[in-house]
Amino acid sequence: MQAPPLNAMAVFARVVECGSFSAAGQDLGMTPSAVSRHVSRLEATLGASLLQRTTRAFALTELGHAVYAACARMTAAAREVSALGTDHAGEPHGVLRVSASVVFGQAWLAPRLPALLARYPALELQLTLADRMVDLVEEGLDVAIRIARELPPGLVARPLRDVHYQLVASPAWVRQHGAPAKPADLPHARCLYLGYGAFGERWSLRHKASGDDVTVRIPPRFTLNNSVAIVTMVERDAGIGLVPDFSAADGLAAGRLVTVLDDWDILEPYVGTAYAVYTPTRHVPPKVRAFVDHLIETASAP
Repeated sequence: MQAPPLNAMAVFARVVECGSFSAAGQDLGMTPSAVSRHVSRLEATLGASLLQRTTRAFALTELGHAVYAACARMTAAAREVSALGTDHAGEPHGVLRVSASVVFGQAWLAPRLPALLARYPALELQLTLADRMVDLVEEGLDVAIRIARELPPGLVARPLRDVHYQLVASPAWVRQHGAPAKPADLPHARCLYLGYGAFGERWSLRHKASGDDVTVRIPPRFTLNNSVAIVTMVERDAGIGLVPDFSAADGLAAGRLVTVLDDWDILEPYVGTAYAVYTPTRHVPPKVRAFVDHLIETASAP
């Protein structure tokens, strides 16, 4: 079998990433028919279909998934070669594709990006916010921001900041109901918290001075899968919310929220570290280095 044409492989990868022949054509400066010819040429070389086409969309075949992963690695290698020239020039530029979770991206990451873009005018940023584990290679991403206690092997991970959870309430709610004096008071209060995955109704807390651990069960009267929604309800006197610190920061700074049980730390699973992760490479692209370094430099800023 002859080697697949490299141009066709690159075009096929872009079709998958853009989701359509026309979108890929616009991105590559080609007509949709030219894009289709490249994909057909690749299929002819391999002797098998890579896409199941309909009039409006397509789906990858089993072989198509495997071929796309290989093509994505090839295009990533091509970007790395291009980055070597940029490295020599010293100015980050080009499209930087980043993924982050929804709330962390909104509350912590997005406010830091205007300064980055002002600092590097040749840099283009594509940020996708999604609450799922992404595959950097298969999805053509340069960097992902992940909050975790452990990360899978095979990635470069640079810590950005620790993430801890806080118990918060509105000043009006505290005036009316009083602040809990100890963890044992929490089950009798109206508590709102994340209700999915490891974020359950059993909360473990550790006293900061004595180191004593306590576990309490919180009746799941109201749970949400979004900490911004919890903050919104708590600010409207709905009760005590258990939320990550970056979600509560604005409300605390503005006085719409106050913390309760400050002398206790919330333990796992309500702890973690935010990392910037990217695939290992001998020459880190300047745009990736500039992005990650900027986040580390500004991590302690409000």
